[in-house]
Amino acid sequence: MQNFNELQIDNKLKKSISAANFKIPTAIQIKSIPFGLSGKDILGTAQTGTGKTLAFTIPMINKLILNKSSMALIVCPTRELASQVMQIVLKLNVREIGIGSALLIGGEGMQKQLRKLNKRARIIVGTPGRINDHLKRKSLNLSRVTYLVLDETDRMLDMGFTPQIELILKFIPKNHQTLLFSATLPNNILKISNKYLNKPERISAGSISSPIEKIKQETFQITQDKKYHELINQLLERNGSILVFVKTKHGTDKIVKRLKYDGHSAEAIHGNLRQSKRERVISGFRNGKYRILVATDVASRGLDIPLIQHVINYDLPQVPEDYIHRIGRTGRAGKEGTALTFLTNHDKSMWRSIQKLINPNIKLEENFKKPSNKRNRNLKFRKKFRKFDKIDSNNNKNKFSKNKKFKFKKKFRKFKSDNSNSKENHFSKNKKFRFKKFKNRKRPKNFSFKKHKRKR
Repeated sequence: MQNFNELQIDNKLKKSISAANFKIPTAIQIKSIPFGLSGKDILGTAQTGTGKTLAFTIPMINKLILNKSSMALIVCPTRELASQVMQIVLKLNVREIGIGSALLIGGEGMQKQLRKLNKRARIIVGTPGRINDHLKRKSLNLSRVTYLVLDETDRMLDMGFTPQIELILKFIPKNHQTLLFSATLPNNILKISNKYLNKPERISAGSISSPIEKIKQETFQITQDKKYHELINQLLERNGSILVFVKTKHGTDKIVKRLKYDGHSAEAIHGNLRQSKRERVISGFRNGKYRILVATDVASRGLDIPLIQHVINYDLPQVPEDYIHRIGRTGRAGKEGTALTFLTNHDKSMWRSIQKLINPNIKLEENFKKPSNKRNRNLKFRKKFRKFDKIDSNNNKNKFSKNKKFKFKKKFRKFKSDNSNSKENHFSKNKKFRFKKFKNRKRPKNFSFKKHKRKR
C-alpha cells in the first residue's frame, strides 16, 4: 500500500482522508490498517509520533459506515491524548459521513457530555475514570460496542487504570474487535493481550525501546543548584519552541514564574489545571504565543505539536520508558529535533536504566564525578588513631591513664572507709533501715465541719 486510495474502504472516507491531507501512510499504518479492516484483533507497537492514531481510526469509521447499529470505544490514558484522538476522528468524520461522537474526559462539565450521549453518539473517546463515571450514572450504554481501541496501554497500566479498564470490559459484548496499541511492550501488556485479545496479529514498526534516529541526544552534567542558570543559557542559545520536562507540579509553576520574571514567554501544564486551561495553554504553544512550555509527564504522551524543536529534561523521569516518550515530542513526522538532559550525581541509577532500555548491549561508562566520601576519610583517621593507641599502650613511659585510675580507686576506698566509721551516717550502717510507724496516733473516726450560721 503506497497511498490511502488503494484501501478497500468507503468512497466518502477516501474523500475525507484526502481532504485532511493524509497522503503517504506510515509503516505502522501500512501494516495494521489491512488487518483492522478484516476484523482481526491487533497488538501493535511503534515509536511515538509514527501515526498510530490514524492506524485505528480509518478501520473504525469504515466499520461504523457499513454497520449503522454498531458503536466504537477508544480509551486513552490522558485528557490531552483523548482530545487529540478526537481531533483526528473529527477530521475524518465529515458531514457526509455524519457519525455522532462524544468526548468523555475529566475537567469538563457533565451536562455537555450528557447532551452528546443523548444524541446517540456512536464514537466514544475518553479516559477510564470519566467513562466509569458515566457507566455508574447509567448515562453510557456499551452493549452495542463492536470496535474497542486501547491506546497507549502501557501508560494506562503505569497510571493504575487496570481495575477501571477491566470494569469497562465487563460492559462490552464478548464478540467485538480489539485493537491494543502501545509505544512499549512490558510483560503486563502481554498478560492483558492473552486475556482479552483473540489470536491478535502482532504488528511492530521500528524499535519499541529506542528513540527516533533523527533526534540528537545530548547530556549536561551539573549540580542541582546550578540547573536553572544553565537552563537560561540553553534557552538563549537555542532557536524555536522548547518543551521543558520537570518532575513535580510545584516545580513547573516555580520555574515558569522565574522565567516570566526573567522576560521569557512561558507557560506551565500539569495535572492540577482545568481542562479549559490546558487547552488554552496547548493552543497558545501550538500557535507560537508561548515559546517555552514547562510540563510534567502529563505532556510526555498525546501532545502532537509539530513545531517543537527542542526538548530539555530538567529532571529525569521516574520511569525509564517515559524518557523515550518525552524526547519523542520532538522530531515528529520525519523532522529533526534535539533532546538535552541535565544529569546530577543523584540521577546515576536512573540514567543507567534509561541507557539499558535504549540499548541493552551497551557498556555503561562512569561519566559521573565521584563525590567526596567523608566516611572513607573518617575510617582512615580511625585506623591511624588505633595504630597510635597500640604504640602508646606498649610504651612504658606513658603511665598516665593507669596511674590516674589507680589514684582514683585509692581515694574512693579511703572515702568509703571513713564514711563507714562515722556514727552520724545511719543509712550506710543500717541497710534495712525503715521508718517507725506511729501506733498511738489519735485521730477522730468521724469528722465533719460545723455549719456556720450567718447572723442576720
